[in-house]
Parts: sequence; C-alpha cells; structure tokens
Amino acid sequence: MTATDRSIELINLAAQAAADKLAHDIIAYDVSDVLSITDAFLLASAPSDRQVKSIVDEVEERLQKELGAKPVRREGDREARWVLLDYVDIVVHVQHSEERVFYALERLWKDCPRMELPEDAADTQGRAEEYAKRQAADDLNGDLR
Repeated sequence: MTATDRSIELINLAAQAAADKLAHDIIAYDVSDVLSITDAFLLASAPSDRQVKSIVDEVEERLQKELGAKPVRREGDREARWVLLDYVDIVVHVQHSEERVFYALERLWKDCPRMELPEDAADTQGRAEEYAKRQAADDLNGDLR
C-alpha cells in the first residue's frame, strides 16, 4: 500500500507551509505499509520555541484554508518543543532542533520510503546542521570574551 493522493496533497502543502516559515530539514516518510493509523509523517524542525509555534500555526492555517483539513489532535503546544498535528491521513511533527537530534525520528522510519517534497521544502536539508555549527561557534566566541 502507498500513501493516498489526499495524503500526498496534505504532505506537500504542509511541507511548503513549513518551508515558508523557514523550517529546517523537512522530510516526509510514507509509513502506510507499516502503520495502519496514518499514511505519512512529515518532520520539520526549528531553532527556537517561537519558530516551532510559528511553523505549526502556518501549517494548520494553510491546510485549513486551502484544503479544508483540520487536525483531530494537536499535542505539545504549551512547551513548543515538539508539536504534533494529527490529520489522520498524515501526522506533522515540528520539533525544536535539540529534540530533533535527541529523538532522531529519522532513524525509526529510515526503512520507509521518503516522499518527494516541493523544491522549497527539499532545499531545507542540512540547515539544522549549519545552525548547530553557527551556534557552537557563537557559544565558543562568547566563552572567549
């Protein structure tokens, strides 16, 4: 079994919305062969809690406005370290960069096929690593002052 056309449509719009809010390392997996509860996962990350919230809000607003989709469940909103939007057909995970590294969801789903994403979303690969290197350099420079 593969992800439905509806799931692909939702994933693509959610990925574009996340990219528009400068999410890092956007990736989607077709999990339909291994899970019966959903067709696909979208993973995205951001370097701050505020940006995580902004990405989540944009994804939710765009899916509602353009496709009439509302999440049946939204979790993790209060801390904004890992917010999950469950649309039944897809599940969107937006994580703070630190949580993304710690939980490494990509390792769990690496055997599932990756889904093709819009160019803007695909171009976000590696941005979290760039951010981490800049942050480490800034921290080091701060220690030297």
